[in-house]
Amino acid sequence: MTMEANTYYVSYFIDELYKSGVENVVISPGSRSTSLAMLASEHPNMKEWVHFDERSAAFFALGIAKVSQTPVVLICTSGTAAANYYPAVVEAYYSRIPLIILTADRPHELRDNGAPQAIDQFHMYGNYAKKFFEMALPESDFSMLTYSRRQASRACQIANSSHKGVVQVNFPFRDPLIPELELPKLWGESEEAAFLETVPSIETISNDYMDQLAKRIPIHKRIVIACGELVSQEELIAIKELADAWEVPIFADVLSNVRQLSHSHVISSFDVLLKNEELKKLFQANVVIRFGSMPVSKAFNQWLTKYPPDEYLVIDQDAGYREPTGNRATLINSEISPFVKGLLKQVPVLKNTDSIYTAQLQEADKLARNILEESTQHELTEGAVANVLAKKGNEGSTIFVGNSMPIRDMDTFFLSQQNEITVYSNRGANGIDGVISTALGVSTTSTDTTLMIGDLSFLHDYTSFLLAKKNNLSLRVIVINNNGGGIFSFLPQHDYQTHYEKLFGTPFDAPIKEMIESLDIPYSLVQTTDELATLVERPVKGLEVIEVQTNREENQQWHRHVTEKVHQEVKRHIKGEK
Repeated sequence: MTMEANTYYVSYFIDELYKSGVENVVISPGSRSTSLAMLASEHPNMKEWVHFDERSAAFFALGIAKVSQTPVVLICTSGTAAANYYPAVVEAYYSRIPLIILTADRPHELRDNGAPQAIDQFHMYGNYAKKFFEMALPESDFSMLTYSRRQASRACQIANSSHKGVVQVNFPFRDPLIPELELPKLWGESEEAAFLETVPSIETISNDYMDQLAKRIPIHKRIVIACGELVSQEELIAIKELADAWEVPIFADVLSNVRQLSHSHVISSFDVLLKNEELKKLFQANVVIRFGSMPVSKAFNQWLTKYPPDEYLVIDQDAGYREPTGNRATLINSEISPFVKGLLKQVPVLKNTDSIYTAQLQEADKLARNILEESTQHELTEGAVANVLAKKGNEGSTIFVGNSMPIRDMDTFFLSQQNEITVYSNRGANGIDGVISTALGVSTTSTDTTLMIGDLSFLHDYTSFLLAKKNNLSLRVIVINNNGGGIFSFLPQHDYQTHYEKLFGTPFDAPIKEMIESLDIPYSLVQTTDELATLVERPVKGLEVIEVQTNREENQQWHRHVTEKVHQEVKRHIKGEK
């Protein structure tokens, strides 16, 4: 027994998703979602991925959407299945990534009465979803088929419009659940365009306000450009043009990918420099122009808080508030490239800048980078892993970075290089869950992808390797195994040794080699930077896991020693001492 003509209600919805720009759908198995899953799989132009774990499936979809910047669809059955999407939904909200979640549900008469696998799925993602739709029960008359297409098109338009994010569409289904796949014109008229035509628009500011900025900025001497995570090459080029024209420094976060432009205005060691109170004060700025999200660097945040600039401009493509310092700020909702072009048209050069300030920053950065480079040449430390990736990564390759210590080591030791390497991370909510899954999603649309991850994040998402094997995905995984939560060694909890190791260090003695080899995935344990460099230089083909074993206490002492050496040498140089 099948849904017969009611199948069109679902097939038209799926087809409209495709016509509105969806190419990938990630499905987790279940009964109530049968028609959604089968029709998505049957559609001739959509790529389906299947994974049993909804949490990993959602992060995998997020990884695909992060790179493509187009909506990816998730399909699951009723009950707690949809609840497992929640962590990825939160990440998508804060990272502004478009996802469309199709949650199958029990019909209305089987809700709130003790029926199995029936929970309240209305607005289950709360404020983390841009929109919630409760669909009607499937019907096959013309008005309901039109309604189905319209709702699918609306879901895509909302997910992919300004401030991209998550849309949940809840589908109640009565038995029978099996779609009739032999119906004529299952997808409707193929030549039809998308139901809703969406005209792209660019956020810009008015000419009057640009005139104001043109008068306010040039009166100041110390101007710094700061970059958080950016999403396009066009943005990188625009920011470089601004720094070149004005001859001002760029504090380039590792996720901005501005460091790969490798020119004299890029200050890639700003996080280390700003960890010293004396240097914080010395390098305070009159104007900070920040593009994109807040940089990873905690020291940068503290610098802005302690020494707020006279003018603090935050240029963000979408409306929203991403300014955690609490400073007075001018929030400018504009696409980066048109904003920079408009600003340069008004102020093509700056004549009043403090050239000594800029030169000191450039010299400090050069000295710091030399010390950081030298410190990673011989011993295979956690920081050395990031430096090897910067120097030995292949042109055009991609690096995905886990949170906690890996992203901080990348921010410190992934220094300015001429290699075109793109770096991604889940910095919306900064979680350690779903990291492998997201990297796998990124790998489907990126070439030569390497993941740098800690051992606890690895354990969180280990089962996603089954998704990778099932789909013959290629990913190099570098696991930094310090047997626990290494970042806590740098936090106040470390001073409370009675509870530290049990509650924060959390050693689990994970048998990573045995875990990986049990899945028949190539495994290597490296003990020198040369061994790691040899493996990193090879193109990524298939799955492989490289383990780097470190000691948390030694790692903390090494980091502190290197940081202190940078501070001492930079201050000595500025004071004119040899």
